[in-house]
Amino acid sequence: MAKLPYEILNKKRTDCSLDEGDIQAIVAGATDNSWSDAQLAAFLMAAAIHGLDDAETHHLTMSMLESGDQWNLASEIPDLVDKHSTGGVGDKVSLVLAPMLAACDIPVMMLTGRALGHTAGTADKLEVIPGLDLALDRRRTLDLLESTRLASGIATDSIAPADRHLYRLRDQTGTVESIPLIVASILSKKLATGASALVFDVKTGSGAFMVERDDARKLAGLLARVSISMGRHASSLITDMSQPLGDWVGHRCEVGESIECLEGRGGREVIDVSIALAEELSGHIGSTVTRNDLEATLTSGRAKEAFERWALAQGADPKWMARPDLTLAPVEVVLEAPRTGYVKTVDTKSIGLLMVEAGAGRATPTDEIDDGVSLRYLTRLGHRVEAGQELGRLYLRRDDPSLATAFLNCFEIGDEVEPTPLILERISPAEQL
Repeated sequence: MAKLPYEILNKKRTDCSLDEGDIQAIVAGATDNSWSDAQLAAFLMAAAIHGLDDAETHHLTMSMLESGDQWNLASEIPDLVDKHSTGGVGDKVSLVLAPMLAACDIPVMMLTGRALGHTAGTADKLEVIPGLDLALDRRRTLDLLESTRLASGIATDSIAPADRHLYRLRDQTGTVESIPLIVASILSKKLATGASALVFDVKTGSGAFMVERDDARKLAGLLARVSISMGRHASSLITDMSQPLGDWVGHRCEVGESIECLEGRGGREVIDVSIALAEELSGHIGSTVTRNDLEATLTSGRAKEAFERWALAQGADPKWMARPDLTLAPVEVVLEAPRTGYVKTVDTKSIGLLMVEAGAGRATPTDEIDDGVSLRYLTRLGHRVEAGQELGRLYLRRDDPSLATAFLNCFEIGDEVEPTPLILERISPAEQL
């Protein structure tokens, strides 16, 4: 006989592990609304306080995955790969990584997301390109993969519907930061498309959701372990987000920087992270593609050609693709170092939140994004600067001295510091089993 919600909730409240049937009942209740919001919120709070072990996290992920459509694309595209980033400020890696892989004949399908908190979403960045259609179904995705080796879209309403209900309640109940709940939410959508291999870019530092490296390590390990338990090849890289990634922050300028990277120019940090993640995926499918091969796709122009071929196939305006409109907001503000010294810290999360305040993100789901609002990041942690030297340059829609001051206050100039490495750690599958 099926257990009542009260029995399952009492079991978790007393810190007992839930079995597969318990978790299936919770997810079914979230999908068909047979569990009230109060009951689901009670489960989320108990899970956040007591945690979920690997088996519980596996069952939660599987049940949420099975609550909706599963495309199983790897049954027709066996070496299909995917990448997920936990998000950061200036993180445009997906726009570089995917065309590089496609140029190496490695098929990649990415479900992209919207802005979340202080981080911008890849879907919002891609919508800078007029005509680009991110609403994909399985058949169209397969057609794109066969013709361009690349597809990118947003999750349909029929993929992991239980996650949408639970995520809304997580936001309301202060349980967003629970690592097992994060893993189940990410993987229930990522695994729905059916890639055979995944790599996770887990950010840590002042601009990351996982500010502390130990928390990032826990998330990175659990993402990979649960993926492996569900039959995928997977690994994680922990990468630095203690400063913006690359030279630009803002939707239109990040698309522009991504195009520069695909031409072998652009922010070196973006290229380095993209190549490191691409190497991981290449290894998972037994490909012989090397770092030199990936670099060559940029310098030869093949990665940019792959990007253009994919974008046009997915509906991009040919006129825009031939001459991209990357006009920035008109009010230019220079951020100058207040004193001589070294760039000691950058409050990267505050930069992201200030970008939202300036119009470059959403404070509420219905807000419009001003994709011309931008920040050019002109320094790096550990760099020596002179008083009056440019740290960055803002492009705003309005003249707002208090906003400019708030941006400047995100930079701390102090004594010499040792810069943090860009790639901090690799969490390997062997360590996760």
